[in-house]
Amino acid sequence: MNASQGSQARPGRRSVVAAVGAVGVTAALTACGGSQDTGGSDTVRPAGSGDGANGDGAVLAKTSDIPEGGGMVFADEGVVVTQPTPGTFKAFSSKCTHQGCAVKGVADGVIKCPCHNSTFDATTGEATGGPATVPLPEKPIRVENGAITLA
Repeated sequence: MNASQGSQARPGRRSVVAAVGAVGVTAALTACGGSQDTGGSDTVRPAGSGDGANGDGAVLAKTSDIPEGGGMVFADEGVVVTQPTPGTFKAFSSKCTHQGCAVKGVADGVIKCPCHNSTFDATTGEATGGPATVPLPEKPIRVENGAITLA
């Protein structure tokens, strides 16, 4: 066997490293992203679910869509909207302050991150458990005429 035949039979080191890296990134994104439709109070809505363009006053949801004591994650807008008490709506970044995974569910006044089980208070965004120690940053919203929009 000559040298050219041997190099064609196996991939180079760079090809192997690149392939392994791509698999790792795909696995990490899949773990952090979660599914789009989880049902119940773990609802995640993709962009375009509102009545306008992203981030410029687009309607995220009707106030009646946000369950009392729960909330909804708007993945593409990067925001989680909660209703901690009747008629009170709060919004926070949906990016977990531990390692940047997207939070997924809101129930019983708690925002949950599926990656490492961090939890956050749905009223204040404060970290309440898990490895996260920094609160979720609050996001400005407007609540008018039964609609919730990004401010």
